[in-house]
Amino acid sequence: MLTTRDTTLAKPPTIVPSVSEKKRLERQRMDDVLLLLSNLVEREEATVKLILDCLYDVGSVNLIDKKFRKRPVNSLLKSIARLSKPAFKVVAFYWFKKNCPQLITDWLYKKVKF
Repeated sequence: MLTTRDTTLAKPPTIVPSVSEKKRLERQRMDDVLLLLSNLVEREEATVKLILDCLYDVGSVNLIDKKFRKRPVNSLLKSIARLSKPAFKVVAFYWFKKNCPQLITDWLYKKVKF
């Protein structure tokens, strides 16, 4: 008596993970980077504030020197810039804490993406 056997072949196990699995893992790792950067900003608040402080000093002087060449106006604006520094530090740190971890993560992702 002739019997028919099921001739469908079993799917061989895939060695290479699927594209969606790769994307999921990639997204998960980038989320980890974002979390680590956010944590770094929280722990190193003093360092971030010092960096912003230095950037403000250099940037404000360079901007004033570039835009205002007349000596009396230039020195007046530099003194005003020194007075506005505390307000800048508060706003800049809030902005940095809110936006920079994501911006840095996106930038790093672009660097490792081929």
